[in-house]
This record gives sequence, C-alpha cells and structure tokens, in this order.
Amino acid sequence: MRIAISRSVLIGIRRFSADAAPKEACGLLFGEGDAITGFQATENVAETPEIRFEIDPRALFAALKAERAGGPKIAGYWHSHPSGDATPSATDATMAAPDGKLWVIVTGEAVTAWKAGETGAHGRFREIELTAEV
Repeated sequence: MRIAISRSVLIGIRRFSADAAPKEACGLLFGEGDAITGFQATENVAETPEIRFEIDPRALFAALKAERAGGPKIAGYWHSHPSGDATPSATDATMAAPDGKLWVIVTGEAVTAWKAGETGAHGRFREIELTAEV
C-alpha cells in the first residue's frame, strides 16, 4: 500500500518537529483514501513530552466534531522522535488502537508512515510507503 502526502504537509510537520525538539511534537493528519492532504499541530500534553506524546484531547475532539459536520476526515496522527529513529516504539504500539489509522513519524528529515492494526512492528504497525506529491 502507498499513501501520497502533500509536500506542504511534509514541510509543516518537519518544521513543527524541529521547533519542538527536544520534546516530541504531535498532531493530526487529514485526508481520504490514499492521500494525506492536511495536518494540524497540537499541544503535546504528555507528562514527559521529551519521550512521549499525547495529542491534546480538546484538539482531537474538535477535529472529530468538525469531521462529523462534514469537515476534513482524520486520516491519522503524526509525531516526532527527536532523539530516535522514525520507527514506532513499544510505547507507540501500546498507545495505538488497531483502527487502521495512519501514524506518521518524523525524525529530522526522515518521515515514515505506518498503519495501526493487529499485527506488525511491536505487534501493532505495518509500514506504508509514503510518497511526496505537490
């Protein structure tokens, strides 16, 4: 499976990730089918944001409400690993619901995409090819 991601989304999540370091940055991804067309940076409300992320529930609930009202569809989530690599951690797997949502992980210039499910890395993630598009 392959997912297309807008170059402006890539630029944005890389910028927010770099600005947040050494803390993890995080947010929401928007799109449908095989395309990520938008993103939102959210506050990382984790108790230890240097090693974990938690999307601000207020931002998530607002996005869900907007989606139900016909707004952009939530395709998944993004976060950074400022001192790690762009693969899901065991903590990521513990946090992820097996709901088929995308998880995009940013480390410097490296950006990877994963689909949350019942199998794969740490028993939860399957890597998805990510292609940048205009």
